[in-house]
Amino acid sequence: MKETRSFAATETSFEVKGARLQTQAFGDPSSPPIILIMGMMASMLWWPDRFCEALAARQRYVVRYDQRDTGLSTHYPLGKPHYSFNDLADDAVALLDGYGLETAHVAGMSMGGAVAQEVALRHSRRVRTLTLISTSPLGVEGLPSSTKTYQEHSRSAEAIDWSNLEAIADFLCRETAMLAGTRHPHDPDAARALIARDMARAPSFASATNHFSLVSEERPARLQASDIKLPVLAIHGTADPLLPIGHGEAFARVVRNARLHRIEGGGHEIHARDIDEIAQAIIDHTA
Repeated sequence: MKETRSFAATETSFEVKGARLQTQAFGDPSSPPIILIMGMMASMLWWPDRFCEALAARQRYVVRYDQRDTGLSTHYPLGKPHYSFNDLADDAVALLDGYGLETAHVAGMSMGGAVAQEVALRHSRRVRTLTLISTSPLGVEGLPSSTKTYQEHSRSAEAIDWSNLEAIADFLCRETAMLAGTRHPHDPDAARALIARDMARAPSFASATNHFSLVSEERPARLQASDIKLPVLAIHGTADPLLPIGHGEAFARVVRNARLHRIEGGGHEIHARDIDEIAQAIIDHTA
């Protein structure tokens, strides 16, 4: 692996159990490392370049990667992913090994936040801190449901031909608009450009729909957010329509070393205008 002391991304890939994972690293390899795990159907490109660069500029060594069935990592037949949440958690630790890192800060967004929690619970000695963005604590029931408007939009996915890339792109464009907050205007052109970039980069973009099967996966009852002993920072938009702010607030109730950073008016997204605020919150948490 070639090292770099600039903030430009250095791309490489690693063989893990049953898969090959594509990664990018930003910043100085001697700085404290932070591993970024993105959510459902989303490659590492959904961690904005400027976000990664902002962390690197604040003396963090930032690694983002394509989870299985996204980007340039291994893709599986539709409906047959042959991997579990456990595998996704183990993948993150395998990347630590690949980069020669004994430990790292771990950040996850949305479904990636669930994976990050499993990393902390299954491999606690490898994790320094957790940052959980727009996600929900494992094993906590009775949290608020998505907004009715978002639920109506979500039900429309049942009519999508998930083998049709144009139909998927149109749905994802509507999805980004539905997930937007109220603090800043939604930029549909930027969203469409990112989706096009993501789809063009993936050899089998439709395979990302395999992530749907992971959401309903029966996971061991022992995996409870309340068992996390590490310092946790929950970053959550107060206008998140998919996982309302109550999900973020729950971390402060059930995890002893957790605190909540509210993004006022923020949605289920990393908005370009919120990058500096989110990056600084992470820097403070991982100091």
